[in-house]
Amino acid sequence: MLYGLFFKQEMELSLVGLQNAGKTSLVNSIATGGYSEDMIPTVGFNMRKVTKGNVTIKLWDLGGQRRFRTMWERYCRGVTAILYVVDAADRDSVPIAKSELHDLLTKQSLSGIPLLILGNKIDKSEALSKPALVDQLGLESIKDREVCCYMISCKDSVNIDVVIDWLIKHSKTAN
Repeated sequence: MLYGLFFKQEMELSLVGLQNAGKTSLVNSIATGGYSEDMIPTVGFNMRKVTKGNVTIKLWDLGGQRRFRTMWERYCRGVTAILYVVDAADRDSVPIAKSELHDLLTKQSLSGIPLLILGNKIDKSEALSKPALVDQLGLESIKDREVCCYMISCKDSVNIDVVIDWLIKHSKTAN
């Protein structure tokens, strides 16, 4: 039966996280496998569609500056998963990343949406370990949804394939 060949899967994702965490680099990494050293901060948001095999991924790349954080909830509603990118090498920003994350997760409209935490910039020697990041972000306390955490480096393409596999596993078959 050829029927299965025509199934297309689709997913919509929101990438959130503080400014300079590496959200746009992650989008580029997923889309092209490429990395650019001089990224400019995302103003507001960008939307990018990426196809991996038979899965079409619509990525909302949301600005991380304080003035854009109020928009996060709006763009996270109804998505397949929320990707929360954290600069694991910027230890001073982790407590802020934690409070913004937990604040976002209190929003009723986002209840139950799977959460993928990505500790980025593990190519840097000062990057936190995964257990330290999980602990400092208080991920153990999140009980109302699936939570997964991977440590990645967009720069060295570390674990980007694992992220893509996780996304594909969570994609929905489009009708």
